[in-house]
Amino acid sequence: MKKVSVFDILIATGFGSGFSPVAPGTAGAILATVIWWILSCFLTTPALCVTTAALIVVFTILGIYTTNKVETIWGEDPSRVVVDEMVGVWIPLLIVSANDPFWLMLLAFVLFRLFDIFKPLGIRKMEDFKGGTGVMMDDILAGIYSLILLALIKWVIG
Repeated sequence: MKKVSVFDILIATGFGSGFSPVAPGTAGAILATVIWWILSCFLTTPALCVTTAALIVVFTILGIYTTNKVETIWGEDPSRVVVDEMVGVWIPLLIVSANDPFWLMLLAFVLFRLFDIFKPLGIRKMEDFKGGTGVMMDDILAGIYSLILLALIKWVIG
């Protein structure tokens, strides 16, 4: 049996949120949204945007690495791996400022989860990538689509 470090499990499972017995992907996305919301209470909008971008880059790299590790013991794309949902929900949150109404943060979360669950517009095709890359890429694309739609909504409402 292969051994995987606690660090790999901790990152891949979104600090344990992936062990949720109900909707682990949603649990991971909620955790990431709460982390972002806490940061938004303490950071200026530019600092929040830079911090969110850094989280996306760092956790994408860590997500690919740790998912490749845990797949050796849990199998391909295990439901406990939710670091991809964390990264995915942070992507539309890039355009939500610290001063925006609370509902925009919630809308970013909902849009991401809808794209992630239904996987339209080629999102499912991203799962064809092997290993951790495939696990991460479908959520990254869902996040990008959510960002685009949220940007349009923000533009329309002014």
